[in-house]
Parts: sequence; structure tokens; C-alpha cells
Amino acid sequence: MNNPEQDTPKEAQRKEKLRAEEVRQLAKDEERKKAYQAREEEIEKGQKNRELKQAEKRVSEDIKDSAREKTRKETYLAQEKAIVENREKRQLKDNKQ
Repeated sequence: MNNPEQDTPKEAQRKEKLRAEEVRQLAKDEERKKAYQAREEEIEKGQKNRELKQAEKRVSEDIKDSAREKTRKETYLAQEKAIVENREKRQLKDNKQ
């Protein structure tokens, strides 16, 4: 039966159908594999985009926080300077009297 010349027409037809089915199954498997890889690539791309947006947002927030902190520090220093100047003015006024 292994010799193609000894196969009956029915057996040859069955083998041909089996080979054709194997080819179809391989093609389906390959298509499924490509679709899976494409989905995985899209997921990775989406994840990278989300990570990039989050990083940009963190940088933006860090800049805003830094600016707020700088403003607070400047305000605090200005207030302290005003307090010292007022104290010095009072001391000079008290010393003149």
C-alpha cells in the first residue's frame, strides 16, 4: 500500500484529500498565528503609547510642582524679608525716640 502504483483509485483519492486538508489546516494555522502576532503587536503598541503619555504627564506635573514650590519659596522669602525690614524700621524708630 505504500507504493503509489499499488494504491486503488479510492485510496489515492483519500490520500489526496488528506494532503489537501493538511495544506488547508497549515494555511489556517499560519493565518491564525499571523493574526495573533498582529494583535500582540497592537497591544504592545498601545501599552507603549499609554506609558509614553503617562511619562509625559508625570514630567508635566513635575514641572508644575517645581514651579509651585519655587513660587512658594519666593513668597516665603519675600515675607521673611518684609518681616525683617519692618523689625529693623521699628528698631530704628524706637532708637530715635
